[in-house]
Amino acid sequence: MSPLISRLAIVAAGLPIVLGSAYLGGWFLFALVALGGLIALHEFYRLARPLRPLVLAGYGGALAAFFGAEISGADWMLAGFLLTFVLSFVFAAVSETRQSTTVAIAATVFGAAWIGLGLGHLLLVRELDTYGRLALITILLTVFVTDTLAYVGGRIAGRHKMSPVVSPGKTWEGFVVGAVAGVLTTFVALYKEAVFADTWRALALGAAIVAAATLGDLFESLVKRDLGTKDTGRLLLGHGGVLDRIDSLLFAAPAAYFTILALGQS
Repeated sequence: MSPLISRLAIVAAGLPIVLGSAYLGGWFLFALVALGGLIALHEFYRLARPLRPLVLAGYGGALAAFFGAEISGADWMLAGFLLTFVLSFVFAAVSETRQSTTVAIAATVFGAAWIGLGLGHLLLVRELDTYGRLALITILLTVFVTDTLAYVGGRIAGRHKMSPVVSPGKTWEGFVVGAVAGVLTTFVALYKEAVFADTWRALALGAAIVAAATLGDLFESLVKRDLGTKDTGRLLLGHGGVLDRIDSLLFAAPAAYFTILALGQS
């Protein structure tokens, strides 16, 4: 099966589930975020095995962050995440490892923060008072369109490497195609809403999502390069692992959440 066909197959199977959970919200969305987050965290900790991360502490901190976000919002999401430090200390105190305790705890906390707080912002967006459902679906669609058309645009017209060292496959041509399509997706999704009647607000949100999604993708590429791997897993065939698929969202969700708050749309 070619990479493109496998990508399309995964998208056809997974996109309705993701959008359906975003529409329903509540514990349906929580379950999907928690499952995806734990799988992605497992993939990261597997790649970072030489650093000896304290995986149970990371799982516990990420889950606590998700529960906090779902039940009580941003303050309790942060409180839940901070449990990672406590659990890391406990497990480091009883574990037997030749790795530096500082390195092991740093790897543990990094994974929980990157994935737990990143995905936790999806739950925070969904809980925004007036436009949570629409905002979350818009974020998901914008990231999907940006990633997909950047990939297609790069394959068709890509000539100039965007970041040869970090991610040799990405091109400026692909980025431009994906960015334009992503911003237009946000604009089309929101333009009928009175609160986004000012065109610049929808365009600003779209630009923030696209920029953050691109940085999130490049950030994961940098981490994978540092850990000496191309994909985080094989669970999603041509998409690689779950972490490969959600890398853009880990930056885009927080960026969108705080942009919406800054625009006064909560």
